Amino acid sequence: MALRALVPPDRPSVADQVFETLQTGILSLELPPGSKLSEVEVASQMEVSRQPVRDAFYRLSKLGFLVIRPQRSTTVSLISEAAVARARYVRTALEVETVRTAAETLTPADHVALAAMLSAQEAAKDAQDKRLFHQLDDQFHREICHRAGIGFAWDLINENKAHMDRVRMLSLSFASPQVLSDHGEIYDHLVRRDSEGAADAMRLHLSRIGDLIERLRGEKHAWFESEVTL
Repeated sequence: MALRALVPPDRPSVADQVFETLQTGILSLELPPGSKLSEVEVASQMEVSRQPVRDAFYRLSKLGFLVIRPQRSTTVSLISEAAVARARYVRTALEVETVRTAAETLTPADHVALAAMLSAQEAAKDAQDKRLFHQLDDQFHREICHRAGIGFAWDLINENKAHMDRVRMLSLSFASPQVLSDHGEIYDHLVRRDSEGAADAMRLHLSRIGDLIERLRGEKHAWFESEVTL
């Protein structure tokens, strides 16, 4: 069977653009848990047909971010502690090993670059720019992976961390100082080439999501699924 060569697209498909826009809105909490979405309204606002919106809704539902009830409603899913716990498990397994490698391989130039990121993150904290702070948070973790020569680890982390991101965004009104302190601790161990100290600091940093959920459940109870035993 002769197959026709495909021409790579110059830009994401319409469905991809709709998906990315909605996912960003969900993870940033601009579309908070429980929000109702309509294919017709989303298509109208984004000036696209309903098919790419339907495709994006389906993809988001498979990731656990939308609940689609045919003939009834589509809503942004509540925050699932079980999904957050699974994401934390995967992320911890990968990032603990990543910082061990980074402590042994990063160069002085890499240390300077990471220090600049921490300074930028501190400025974002002082400016109370939560969106920028969150972006710089991700950048710090991503750069450790890439500079250690294991960027593929970040690809896997990024695929699995989304359910943590809503909790992280929701907590930035009070948790930013602790996040920055944790990053500084990880950085200090990297500079000292202390692989086990870096691993312990990363494990502690990622474990704090449990305490965040406990506090946020009290403040935003309606945004969380009924408590489950993990």
